[in-house]
Amino acid sequence: MVSDIETRQSQDVETRRGQGVGESVLRPDGTLKVTGEFAYSSDLYLADMIWGVTLRSPHPSAWIRSIDIGPALTMPGVFAVLTHEDVPGEKFYGLEHKDQPVLAVDQVRYQGEPVALVAADHPERARRAAEAIVVEYELREAVTDPRRAAFDPSYPRVHDHGNVLRHQPVRVGSDFEAPVVVTGEYEVGMQDQAFLGPESGLAVPAEDGGVDLFVATQWLHVDRDQIAPCLGLPEEKVRLSLAGVGGAFGAREDLSMQVHACMLALRTGRPVKIVYNREESFFGHVHRHPAWMRYEHGATREGRLLYVRAEILLDGGAYCSSSPAVVGNAASLGVGPYEVDNVWIDAYGVYSNNPPCGAMRGFGAVQACYAYESQMDRLAEACGISPVEIRIRNAVSQGSTLATGQVIDTPAPLADMLRELAAMPLPAVADDPGLLDMPGGVSQTTHGEGVRRGVGYGVGIKNICFSEGFDDYSTARVRVELLGGEPHVLVHTAAAEVGQGLLMVQAQIARTELGIDRVTVAKADTTVGSAGSSSASRQSYVTGGAVKTACEAVRKRLDDLMADGSSLVQVLERAGAVEETREYRHRRTFPMDPATGQGNSHTQLALCVHRAVVDVDVELGLVKVVELTAVQDVGKIMNLLALEGQIHGGSAQGLGLALMEEIQVRDGRVLNPSFTDYLIPTILDMPPMKVSILENPDPHSPYGLRGAGEPPTLSSTPAVAAAVRAATGLPLPRVPIRPHDIALNG
Repeated sequence: MVSDIETRQSQDVETRRGQGVGESVLRPDGTLKVTGEFAYSSDLYLADMIWGVTLRSPHPSAWIRSIDIGPALTMPGVFAVLTHEDVPGEKFYGLEHKDQPVLAVDQVRYQGEPVALVAADHPERARRAAEAIVVEYELREAVTDPRRAAFDPSYPRVHDHGNVLRHQPVRVGSDFEAPVVVTGEYEVGMQDQAFLGPESGLAVPAEDGGVDLFVATQWLHVDRDQIAPCLGLPEEKVRLSLAGVGGAFGAREDLSMQVHACMLALRTGRPVKIVYNREESFFGHVHRHPAWMRYEHGATREGRLLYVRAEILLDGGAYCSSSPAVVGNAASLGVGPYEVDNVWIDAYGVYSNNPPCGAMRGFGAVQACYAYESQMDRLAEACGISPVEIRIRNAVSQGSTLATGQVIDTPAPLADMLRELAAMPLPAVADDPGLLDMPGGVSQTTHGEGVRRGVGYGVGIKNICFSEGFDDYSTARVRVELLGGEPHVLVHTAAAEVGQGLLMVQAQIARTELGIDRVTVAKADTTVGSAGSSSASRQSYVTGGAVKTACEAVRKRLDDLMADGSSLVQVLERAGAVEETREYRHRRTFPMDPATGQGNSHTQLALCVHRAVVDVDVELGLVKVVELTAVQDVGKIMNLLALEGQIHGGSAQGLGLALMEEIQVRDGRVLNPSFTDYLIPTILDMPPMKVSILENPDPHSPYGLRGAGEPPTLSSTPAVAAAVRAATGLPLPRVPIRPHDIALNG
């Protein structure tokens, strides 16, 4: 058993009564998190557990000539030291392709790659033992230039099969001439998910020769599907339970310490806990793909789009992760939510010896959005019309055809959203601003000299759920029984609660469908069928759909049993319990054509628009975001309080990418693996927000809902960047915008 602290997460605790879909139900885990009582995966504890530590490569590219573990084995308190030779099953794993070694075999492909493992009776002893391992490396040229990796055949290969992970073209039309043409080259830096809870978990060896793993993750079943072959075990002997998750944002889709903890537990016969420190966390998970993009937009003199050409290059780093899907999103959504008849896009994902990149909130659409929105502003200026009007004139609506040939068959009121946004009052300029109102804030770097105000707009379109033919489904088990003489509902799914409020939504759906107040959401684990990943803004849609469908099946059985006039309590007294398990799938999607990019690749699309108001000290290069305003269509509000939190949170991450967040990589080496040097927005950086939420139901989804977590991350970044451009008059083609980008060029 795991100790009491791990079970006090309130996932198994009855949630508030009488509050169903559409109500602002308080989160069952909210109070514990605010008071510090919530048990995260790093809080897991067993009396006889030992500690695991990972030895990582200091080099981005090298051959491994020898590993001497002898000095570590002789140290007191050390239980095991493992290398690739000790991997009991398959030595490679991966989300889409098995190209990533459990432990480096004969070479390392990025700084921070795991090389060896140590288990000891204290974390400090384990760290000292790891430091005692002697690894002989032969350094080689690192592949760090993504453009050369993609297009220079003389450049070294990161993998034998070549450096291009995926090339996805989109081809529509043939007329690429226009009276007004604007071109631009844009760059998006490498953003980190920067969750506050580091990678951690506890592996417990079982009597049947298997292992129980309690871990913070986004996708229990795919973790298991990757872990079991590496351990040489059947899937049923690898059992995963979700531990408390301290944020995710995509980085927990890939494995980190999972296989390592299980290997050590099975080798030592003891429970093994691994907790990364902050620096190791920066090396231990994937990041957002940095991007280099070249765009050309052609339009009429009135601002009607005639064509778009684009080249999008995404650096996937050393291993595949989810890069092919990221490339697909960037290509399919590369022109944004605009009607245009002629499109020529080439999107590439490449391997390099830079840090591995994968899923992060927005998933390929973020990078493209920054470029196409920057282009729309330039086009507005060239045509002599406003940034809002250029977007309204080209906005998609229901019935529009995307560049992939997919027809938008659900509400898409983008023009109305833009008009509503533009009509919202702008904040006044303070007559006597305080320190917190000025760029630089409490550092008192300015007293208003050189401060200029700017206003900018951003629009984003994001796919919801998995795309391109992926078998995207979720499973729910719903049980109704008597507890203490009263009807009670138990909802069990494997869906990961990563902070988005999914526990609460599942309970709300059960109350709505069954009319029973007492609802418990069981802890997510692999004893129930897969729920897929907590990503792609999909869980309310797919797991919500599964819970709804299972509840409907339970309700039908109860109705049949009560047909003789019996009460619900009487039926449950006779039957004992009524339980149903159901899978839910959204409508089918299809892969993009590899030559033309055509195909109905997405099941649902979501829109968000932002306006940003900034004050910029053009002499010091400092930016103060004065206000963010957002309009988003969510189809159906499931929980207003949680939804507003998602929009605020997504906007904060977009602001961070616009102004401060970047992993600095030089020659394949990370220069800032700490929260001292990697900056994320704090409460002092986030401005007041005005949010307008629209409900235009999607007829294909449960309750008409539309995934809402990712879209605000797209449109907030270009809105902030556009506002800074408006204040400074500078082109600023790169995010994050750094002080010297403004001060040295102003």
